[in-house]
Amino acid sequence: MQALVTTKDDSGNVASQVETIDESTLPEGDVVVAVEWSGLNYKDALCLNGLGNLVKTYPHVGGIDFAGRVVESRSPKFHPGQAVVLTGWRVGEIHWGGYAQRARVKSEWLVPLPKKLSTRDAMVLGTAGLTAMLAINRLKGEGISASSGPVLVTGAGGGVGSLAVMMLSRLGYKVAAVTGRSELGEGLKHLGATEIVARDDLLQDSGKVLDKATYSGAIDVAGGDLLVQILKKMKYDGAVASIGAVDTPNFNGSAAPFFLRGVSLLGIDSVFAPMDSRLAAWDRITDLFSSAAYDGMVHEHGLKDLPGLSKKMLKGGVAGRVVINPREEAA
Repeated sequence: MQALVTTKDDSGNVASQVETIDESTLPEGDVVVAVEWSGLNYKDALCLNGLGNLVKTYPHVGGIDFAGRVVESRSPKFHPGQAVVLTGWRVGEIHWGGYAQRARVKSEWLVPLPKKLSTRDAMVLGTAGLTAMLAINRLKGEGISASSGPVLVTGAGGGVGSLAVMMLSRLGYKVAAVTGRSELGEGLKHLGATEIVARDDLLQDSGKVLDKATYSGAIDVAGGDLLVQILKKMKYDGAVASIGAVDTPNFNGSAAPFFLRGVSLLGIDSVFAPMDSRLAAWDRITDLFSSAAYDGMVHEHGLKDLPGLSKKMLKGGVAGRVVINPREEAA
């Protein structure tokens, strides 16, 4: 079978190329899946370039999410031919992932694919869609409803952000989409954004510990100074779901929004999210995702394109979702 194999030489140089490998080299697990689609996420880009100390041993097969059909199963939960999706559990980091035509994994990591979704749809959503849905569910759990006021979404041009914009809009929320790429504005409005906020404008510091109370909630992928400015603009009892740190994990801001406005900062982790939360999120996604509406944000590629795409993603040059078809390599 074909796989994108990532290696590291004695000088510490990391490189990836498509190779033919034997299925017997796959790591341990009780289910073998024929991978139909995988995705490219920011964490994948880090892994393919040897960054973040995420990959511990080489050679390695990346791909933190994938969807496909069961080929072999020693678990009573799954049967051959069944469509499944996998996200998280450090697959693609310390366990070989979806950048191959087959993957062997533990059955407890797999989610039966909802019948309304194709395997391609599942990877258009992927880790990004699941994370966005988990964040939305947490905001709703904090009482942030469509009538509470607009919700801010940072990194709106990326996978998590663009899917969050679409799903929030379809739930009736007014969405302020933050992006540093003005050319993406019309596409984000097509997904349901009611306002486009320039990233640089949001980063302007008023010098105050609190700004005008504008947003009832937010989903933030950046961290750092952007998160500081967002918290200052939250309404009373507002909530911010923090799902990443594309800028930096460091936080150098005032605690005033927390004790003066009762603002909550919610941490969202999709890697080890409990199975009941995953199942609820995937079930809700089936009603909110529109493949037709989102199709303009999807880019299809094969395994051989991943090294270049990963470098482009790290520079902020990838919009929407990249889905990977490993079957293309067999042609």
